[in-house]
Amino acid sequence: MNNAVLQAPINLEGWLAGGTEPLPGAGISWLRAERQDALRRLRVQGVPTAKQEGWRYTGLKSLLEQPFRCHGELLTAIQADDLDQVLIEGLDAHRVVLVNGRFLAHLSHLAELPRGVRAGGLRQILAADPDALEGRLTRVAGEGAHLFSALNTAGIDDGFVLLVDRGTMLERPIELIHLSVGMDEPRVAQPRHLVVLEEGAEVTLIERYVSLGSSLYCTNAVLELSLGQGALLRHYRVQLESPRAFHISGVFLSQGAASRYEGVNVGLGAAWARTDSVVRFNDRHAVCNLQGLYLAGDGQVMDYHLDVEHGVPQCSSRENFKGILYGRGRAVFDGRVVVAVDAQKTDAHLSNKNLLLSREAEVDTKPQLEIHADDVKCSHGTTVGQIEPEMLFYLRSRGIAAALARRMLCLGFAGEIIDALGPQPLREHVAEQVGQRLERAPAE
Repeated sequence: MNNAVLQAPINLEGWLAGGTEPLPGAGISWLRAERQDALRRLRVQGVPTAKQEGWRYTGLKSLLEQPFRCHGELLTAIQADDLDQVLIEGLDAHRVVLVNGRFLAHLSHLAELPRGVRAGGLRQILAADPDALEGRLTRVAGEGAHLFSALNTAGIDDGFVLLVDRGTMLERPIELIHLSVGMDEPRVAQPRHLVVLEEGAEVTLIERYVSLGSSLYCTNAVLELSLGQGALLRHYRVQLESPRAFHISGVFLSQGAASRYEGVNVGLGAAWARTDSVVRFNDRHAVCNLQGLYLAGDGQVMDYHLDVEHGVPQCSSRENFKGILYGRGRAVFDGRVVVAVDAQKTDAHLSNKNLLLSREAEVDTKPQLEIHADDVKCSHGTTVGQIEPEMLFYLRSRGIAAALARRMLCLGFAGEIIDALGPQPLREHVAEQVGQRLERAPAE
């Protein structure tokens, strides 16, 4: 595999050339074929450039300059006391822990999952029952969104698998913690996750990216979600990576008839972060609600790309993203909703609103609607503005300090997204993290 990677016209060999042990499932024919196909795509794709529409505003220079390497060792030295630093007080959930992209059973708590739910590390399931993943793993993502998705597929190593039987409802959320720990040299982790909800199943999944310390590393994650008829997935994602980290994630969603997806993305950490959300409707009456909140300051780059395709009739989608930018923060929002010729009775609405707190902050926003059907309800819009001076003056005139007044107004702007996060401890945690970052933001 390494020789094939070295032939690729890209400077990313180390992302697949780490460790001495073979990749899991090396003897599984269907998985070997998927990896080889991904390697083939790597050899022909090349590194994205600003000439490509999807990368026009997102430079890769700072990422490609880093000598990231994949490390195969399992960090079993991480103990519960270390994990306590990143837990959310009062959050009652089944817990899955990955450290540097590898599943750690001794930190995870899955024993209380009900019947009809299979959950565990990808490596474990590939070793014990690979047939359970055939026809499922890589099916939703396909060729992925870009070169980094192909890198993830070529190096499939570990991750989280959740298979939920027909009609099964989980009362407690599942919390998936991606914990990053610094090492002697910059490393990349490429976790691969698969969530399959069969007909009528219902799950809440909380996905958090956190780190111990402020080390330099890269996370390149792919998450495949498959919802059967009438299934419901509430999916809350919070990215709080190290301030020196690079974050890439692809969320690929396939929805069956009358299924419902409630997704909220929050991006607060990392020096450079890009998230791609790809949605496909497979049958009628499916509903997809995507919401997001991102903060960018201190030279951060936050990049969100949405690709929502209505290929069948009578489905609805809502995309509502908000950004707060301060200092020299930059954000990119590229939202694309396509309504196919046969997708009559589609109901789709796309919105992106941004609040700029400094003259040096920048946002590039591009909401797009491509409508090829004639019986639809669709809209899109974007706004970029600043805090109203009258509102700030009103709070200041009542004795509220400038920094606190600005925090209050920004939290009011972000409140709609934070309130959608479901469990109260999670909402309070995110609100506090947002508030802390706003307090550190330089005043203008």
